Amino acid sequence: METITRPHVTRIVLTGSESVGKSILATQLAAHYGVAFVPEFVRQYALCKGLPLDVHDNEPIARGQMALEDAYIARATSLLLHDTDLVSTVVYAHHYFGQCPPFIEDAAFARRADMYLLLDIDVPWMPDAVRDRGDRRDEVQQLFVATLARVHAAVTPISGTWAARFALATATIDAVRLRSDQR
Repeated sequence: METITRPHVTRIVLTGSESVGKSILATQLAAHYGVAFVPEFVRQYALCKGLPLDVHDNEPIARGQMALEDAYIARATSLLLHDTDLVSTVVYAHHYFGQCPPFIEDAAFARRADMYLLLDIDVPWMPDAVRDRGDRRDEVQQLFVATLARVHAAVTPISGTWAARFALATATIDAVRLRSDQR
């Protein structure tokens, strides 16, 4: 499945281990820029199906994430934020199952965004109905770092207080948009 491309749409993905504030920051940034953000497909999938997920869930999760992204890309006008993307699917497939279907890895590479904001694990882990790796955040975070490098993604690390995260994220997004406008 190929992504819908919109050359004039800058795509920014918030990524990283569990409970680093991706959804919170995506909501704040979307309000700041007056744009939509693509929600995390797997969260709703897991809540509906129930845990634990198994290796057979990788394909429907990936296809659902791609369809959701494509629907938002089709409506975007200049900036689109993503609360995770297929890179997360790749990371968690490797983390939980030791493998990831090649088509998902290929799609993560082909569909990579203009910039990934890699949120650090320097904030408290908050449990919820889907999260289960609070004791393995560092391990998962290192998988994100390695996977983003493997797909040749542009990455900006985001850390610090919530205010510092927001400030660094907006500065990064503004710089990426400026470069995009100059092309």
